[in-house]
Amino acid sequence: MTLPASTYRLQVNRRFTLDDAARVIGYLSELGVGAVYLSPILQSTIGSDHGYDTTDVSRVDQDRGGVEALERLMTSARLAGLSVIIDIVPNHLGIAHPIQNPAWWDVLRLGKDSRYASWFDIDWSRGRIVVPVLGDDARLAVVDGELRYFEHRFPLAPGSWSEGDDVAAVHDRQHYQLVHHSRGNSDINYRRFFAITTLAGVRVEDPEVFSATHALIRDLCKTGVTGLRIDHPDGLRDPLGYLHQLRSFASQQWITVEKILEAGEELPRTWPVAGTTGYDAMREVNGVFIDHDHEVDSTALYQRLTGDRRTIADHIEAGKRLAVQTLLPAEVRRMAALAPEIPDAGPALAEVAIAFQVYRCYLPEGVADLDHALATAAERRPDLASAIDQLDPRLHDHHDDLALRMQQLSGAAMAKGVEDTAYYRYSRFIALNEVGGDPGHFGISLQEFHALQVSRQSHQPASMTSLSTHDTKRGEDVRARLAVLSEIPEVWAGFAEPFLSSTTIPNRLFGYFLAQTLIGTGPIEPARMHAYAEKAMREASEDTTWTSPNPSFEAAVHAAVDAAYDDPRLRASWDQLDQLITAPGWSNSLGQKLIQLTMPGIPDVYQGTELWEDSLVDPDNRRPVDFAERMRLLEVLAKHPPGIDETGAAKLWVTRQALRLRRSRPEYFSGYRAIEASGPAQSHLIGFDRGGAITLATRHPAGLAAAGGWRHTTVEMSAPHVDMLTGRRWLGTLAVADVLASYPVALLAPAQ
Repeated sequence: MTLPASTYRLQVNRRFTLDDAARVIGYLSELGVGAVYLSPILQSTIGSDHGYDTTDVSRVDQDRGGVEALERLMTSARLAGLSVIIDIVPNHLGIAHPIQNPAWWDVLRLGKDSRYASWFDIDWSRGRIVVPVLGDDARLAVVDGELRYFEHRFPLAPGSWSEGDDVAAVHDRQHYQLVHHSRGNSDINYRRFFAITTLAGVRVEDPEVFSATHALIRDLCKTGVTGLRIDHPDGLRDPLGYLHQLRSFASQQWITVEKILEAGEELPRTWPVAGTTGYDAMREVNGVFIDHDHEVDSTALYQRLTGDRRTIADHIEAGKRLAVQTLLPAEVRRMAALAPEIPDAGPALAEVAIAFQVYRCYLPEGVADLDHALATAAERRPDLASAIDQLDPRLHDHHDDLALRMQQLSGAAMAKGVEDTAYYRYSRFIALNEVGGDPGHFGISLQEFHALQVSRQSHQPASMTSLSTHDTKRGEDVRARLAVLSEIPEVWAGFAEPFLSSTTIPNRLFGYFLAQTLIGTGPIEPARMHAYAEKAMREASEDTTWTSPNPSFEAAVHAAVDAAYDDPRLRASWDQLDQLITAPGWSNSLGQKLIQLTMPGIPDVYQGTELWEDSLVDPDNRRPVDFAERMRLLEVLAKHPPGIDETGAAKLWVTRQALRLRRSRPEYFSGYRAIEASGPAQSHLIGFDRGGAITLATRHPAGLAAAGGWRHTTVEMSAPHVDMLTGRRWLGTLAVADVLASYPVALLAPAQ
């Protein structure tokens, strides 16, 4: 297996095709990238920006350039010495427009007799496939041999229609039943991705289905794809079995899985993969820049201004309960039907799913996680204890359909209830409310960070590390700026309190959430902030929702956004705090970037994040990237290394130098040893030696400045090293203030 030195994630779509990707290969090579890492490229729903709704597994997406463009990209990458990684989606297929998905279309047409019926996890005991697509106007029509509902097209079963037939009667003769969209969460009878009815689950546990759905991926691995990123393995019935099937043809590929690990959770050691896609590393890097010493003050401020004294655990339980009861009742009903002899099986199964602390357990290894969920569920609901006790042996049996479906349900409950609900409600410190984050853990110590990296180097040295992705709730530099607030809670209060007092958002938790967002991004385009505020408040699902918007609440939120931009007093306060945190925010940005690029693991750079960036959640973080500007800046930097300024050139320089060193001297990144400073500001330096390459970075810069800077803090360099950022040589007992005089970070390599 050939490991990439690093990866660079590109979001490929209609506006940025595979040919466009090929045109930036030269830039990526100059940047120091080891592999180009592509978002899903198989045929997806026409117009899809993300590609996670694959409709035809047999071809490369035409909107993205098709197979010819992919071949041109792979040729360009090979000539530049870059490998190619692709993102694949085994769990589900897109069915929003059945005519675009030949397999789903055939199942709707022929029902259980379709050659593709085994592809989908359908409960045929219901008789027909429930398709929740109708609105209040349910007028259907037969047009050109198809059943039509506005733009929606459905096939007709052979012999089910003749000229002059009543349309309602024709509908009743089909293998599917079109119902009102509001019935999707309760009546659907096919497995789906989370609560998205337009993404149908695929039975890749069946060897024949696996072979059919992975034929093109197998061919791509033979013709040059060197790595695979596996989307959402927790949705699969048997993740381990799937990965073994994958390894049957991808034996030499570098494989990572989009597995969200909770703090303290480990990837199953039995999985034949290099590691995760890096959210766990993101949590560690973010945490070491947050000032744990101010947790008490920050919590007290949050409670005083919002009145919320609940813990994150309380919010998670409420969010998961909402998700299971309102979004996932169809899944619970289907599971309960597997245990008809147990009274209250449905409520008991729902309670167990809510009680999981992790996405899912992996039986038989993950028994402890299941046992904890069962005990917690029984404690919360004594009235269901008997039913839970009866379900216990079946949920422990990893051959039992009920146990396997519980693991798929618990993952969906976690994703929808935590990431997409609780993290938009609990607003003590939103920089922690990230995919794979731990909002209850207010920062981590240097000692904890180093221990985690020693473990990573020992157990998963080829796992991917990330700092931003297409799914992060807020961009890396937004989190870097927010980290400064953890150092200055009293200054932060000077903006948060008047913002809450002068605006009329009824939910003060969301008001506090919004205030942090304003500081995290700075004064971005108002339209972007309004769009984010709308998504965030609807995801929180407390005062308004996607399905039942509350006009008065939403108007109050939008008015608050307008006030931040337009009210002279609020805007002055915002600008003042923005200016105050800009410099330490830049310091944090460079520090966390260099650490992520040089820590154990294979670093990924998400498209565009080599410059300062102020992205929020998707679709904001999937905006087009100005690669021409990055190419221009890179040419300038090769001749004139930058200072720290708002153009982002310093971040680009740090990224370039780190990636190029990793690519040219991989032996410098083969170990891990913590480096400790000596002196009054020693806790503000995070340093480690990777086996030749040494990283030094500033942490808690606001507190450092307030204490008088580095003063007499020193660090030992036992062998001569050269800073790859400045060209300066260092040896002996060094004043940290001198080493970090030009940048708040240093990347040292052995002097040649």
